[in-house]
Amino acid sequence: MTAIIAGLITFGFTALLTIAGVGAAFVLIPVFLALGIEVHTAMATALLLNAVAMSVASVNFVRKRLVVWKVALPMVVVASTLSPLGAWVSQGLDRTVLLWLFVGFLVFAALMMLLYTPRARETTSGSGTLLVVGLGVGGVAGFLGGLLGVGGGNIIVPALVAYGFDPKKASASTSFVVIFSSLTGFLGHMSLAGMNYALLGWTTAGSAAGALLGSWLMTDKLKGRQVKLLIGVVLLGIAAKMAWGLL
Repeated sequence: MTAIIAGLITFGFTALLTIAGVGAAFVLIPVFLALGIEVHTAMATALLLNAVAMSVASVNFVRKRLVVWKVALPMVVVASTLSPLGAWVSQGLDRTVLLWLFVGFLVFAALMMLLYTPRARETTSGSGTLLVVGLGVGGVAGFLGGLLGVGGGNIIVPALVAYGFDPKKASASTSFVVIFSSLTGFLGHMSLAGMNYALLGWTTAGSAAGALLGSWLMTDKLKGRQVKLLIGVVLLGIAAKMAWGLL
C-alpha cells in the first residue's frame, strides 16, 4: 500500500515539476521518508526517478526542438566534472550558512522570474557565445550543486531565462542536464541503499506518467510566460522548503 501511495504522489509532483525542468527528487525524498522508507533507499529511488522522468520528458522536448544542444551538451560535461569538486570543497565549511545564502539566491531568482522580463536572445546561432554560456552556467551549477547537495537545475533554469532564453527552451535544456546529474547521484547512493522493488515499480510508473503529462502541458498547452511564472512559484516553494528545514 505504501508503494502505491508513493506512486500516486510521485505522479502529481513529477507532472508539476517537469514543466519547470527541475526534477522532483527534492520533494520526493522527504515524502518517502515520511512514508517510513529508509533514508538511502529514499534518496537513491528519488534520484533514479528524476532521471526516468527527465528522460521521458526530453523525448517530447527534443521532438518539439526545445532543447538547445549548443548549451545543454557543454553543461552536461562541465557540471558533471565540477560537481565532485564542489562536494570535496564543502568538507569543513559551514553548510548551514551556505544553504541560507542559497535560499536567498532562490528567492531572488524566483522574484526575477515573476517580475523581470529580459531581452529575448536568439538561440539558433552564435555557437561560440552559446558554448561559453553553457560552460559558465553548467560550471557554476555543477560546483554549487555539489557544494550544497542540491539540484543544479534550480540554478540553471533561472540563469538561462535571465540570459534571455525562452522559458520553455530553458526548462527543456535543463531537463536534459538533470538526467545525467541525477544518474550520478543515484549511483552514489545505490551502493548504500537496499532497493525496494515494489516502491521502485510503482514510483517509476508514476514518474513516467507524470513526465508525459507535464511535458505535454509545457509544450502544447502553456505559453512561455505561464511557464516562466510557474518556474518562479516552484523556486519560491523550494526556497521555503529549504528554509523550513534550516529552522
